[in-house]
Amino acid sequence: VVLAALVGLPFVLTSYQLAIATQILIFAMLAMSVDVLAGYAGRTPLCHGAIFGTSTYVVIYATNQYGLPLLPSLLLGVLSATALAAVFALLAVRTAGVYFLLLTLALGLVVWGVCLRWTQVTGGENGLRGELRSGFFADVRRLYLVVLVVSLLSYWAMHRFVSSPFGLTLRGIKDSESRMASLGYNVPMHVFVAFTVSGLFAGVAGGLYAIFNNFVSPSTI
Repeated sequence: VVLAALVGLPFVLTSYQLAIATQILIFAMLAMSVDVLAGYAGRTPLCHGAIFGTSTYVVIYATNQYGLPLLPSLLLGVLSATALAAVFALLAVRTAGVYFLLLTLALGLVVWGVCLRWTQVTGGENGLRGELRSGFFADVRRLYLVVLVVSLLSYWAMHRFVSSPFGLTLRGIKDSESRMASLGYNVPMHVFVAFTVSGLFAGVAGGLYAIFNNFVSPSTI
């Protein structure tokens, strides 16, 4: 029923309302990526805005400065976000609780500072404007349906991930990290993988946001 309602929205909503629905789907993907860590591993990251925004920056910069087609730019944005998440994970994987919160917040602010000060690449406070809402994506209904499909596929993939034996291990780590370690599980490695996978899906959301918004600035971070 919910799926049928989502598919039917383009036929009943105005363009403005459909744009809001598209934005809701994109941010829902970002929220689900955060929940992989916060809800299942017991680690609440405060840096996913930076991972999300990095993907947006890379997609718009690659299309504007290098003239790359949209699909390679999206792939580059997702890879950049995943790589950044892996670096963040290496730095934060052995912390927990308030220390994890503060460290991930600081890492996100580092990215924000780079985007604010590196004006030659990021445009500083003025940001970067893209030209991605053209051709196929000029129609807001087509864009909504593409975002809906990607959102559903991402939901399915994340659901499979957290329902797998690996995901069950993450739940065990959330309940009792010391017990999982005593049972022989490599807790830091599991958190690292979860962090990186979470960053990948945040990068997917960021790439779609680049198409939707056609603009990125430090406030996106």
